Amino acid sequence: MITDRAVYQRGKRTGDAENLSRALAQCRAEEDSFVWVSLYEPDKKEIGLIGEDFGLHPLAAEDALNAHQRPKLEIYEDSLFVVLKPVSYEPENDVVSSGEVIVFLGDSFVVTVEHGGESLLPAVGRRLGTDSKALRHGPTGVLYSIADVTVDHYVDVAAELGTDLEELETEVFSPQPVDSRNTASRIYAFKRQVQEFRRASVPLAAPLTLLSGSGPSSAVPFVDDEARLFFRNIDDHLTRVNETVEGLDRLVSDILSAHLTQTGVRQNDDMRKISAWAAIVAVPTMIAGIYGMNFEHMPELHWVWSYPAVLGVMVVLGLLLYRQFKRRGWL
Repeated sequence: MITDRAVYQRGKRTGDAENLSRALAQCRAEEDSFVWVSLYEPDKKEIGLIGEDFGLHPLAAEDALNAHQRPKLEIYEDSLFVVLKPVSYEPENDVVSSGEVIVFLGDSFVVTVEHGGESLLPAVGRRLGTDSKALRHGPTGVLYSIADVTVDHYVDVAAELGTDLEELETEVFSPQPVDSRNTASRIYAFKRQVQEFRRASVPLAAPLTLLSGSGPSSAVPFVDDEARLFFRNIDDHLTRVNETVEGLDRLVSDILSAHLTQTGVRQNDDMRKISAWAAIVAVPTMIAGIYGMNFEHMPELHWVWSYPAVLGVMVVLGLLLYRQFKRRGWL
C-alpha cells in the first residue's frame, strides 16, 4: 500500500501529491523540488501505477514487487534502482532478521518500497528532520539518509552480536562442565545469525563504492556530486562493520572447533576412567571365576584361611591397580 506521497521544495515538505504525474511535472519545472512516494509491501496494481507515473523500468518494477533481492545498484535510463537490507536483532531469542528497502531515484522523484521487518522510514524521517541539509540535495539526500540509517543499524547489531559472542565464549571455556549438545547447537545457531547479517551487509559495499565516486565508474546519474562525500563516509562505516562481521565469523568458527576439541578430550578422559575401573573390577572377577569352577582337586578349598586370603588378594590387587591408574592421571 502507499503510505505517503509528499512534495518537497528547498529541503522542506510543502504538501501531499494527490496527482503523482502532475506533481512530478510541476517539480521538474520548479527548482529544488521533488516528489517522494513511500510504499509498504505493494501489490502488482500499485507497482504498475507507480511505474507508469514515474516511468520506471518494467524489470526494476518487477524486482520491487518480488522481495528477497540482494543489496545492489542498477542504472536504468530514467532512474537508479537501489536495494538495501536493514537488519534488526532480538537479544532475547538471539535472532537476526532482515527487511528490504528498495529505492527508485530519478529526475525530481524518489520512490521507496519496503518489504518485511520493522519500517525504516520513521527513523529516516527523524534523521531528515534533524538534518535539513540532506534534503537540500533532493532525492539524493533521501537515499543518503536511508543508507545512513541502515548502516547505523548494522553498527548496533554488530556490537550486540559481539557482546553475545563474548558470553558464548565464556560459556564454552568455563571450567564447569556444560551440556555439550546444547552448547554446540547454540554456537551453530549463532553462526547462522552471523551469516544472515553478512548477506545483508557485505553486498552493500559495491553500491556504496559507486555512490561515493570511488569505484571504476564514478559517473552515477541522478546523484548529486556534492553528496558523494557523505556516501564515502557511510562506505567507511560499512567497511568497519564488514571487518567486524568477518572477525565474528572467524571467531565463532574457532570457538566451535575449540568446543569440539574439548568435547573430544572429555570423552577420552571418560574412556580412560571407564577402562581403568574395568581393569580394577576384572581382577577380582577373574579370581572369583576360577574358584567358581568347582573342580574337585583344588587344594585351597581345604585351607582354613583360603577364603579371607583370596579376598585379601583381590583387595590388594585392586588397590595396586587403583594407585597405578591414579598416578598416571586416569582416575
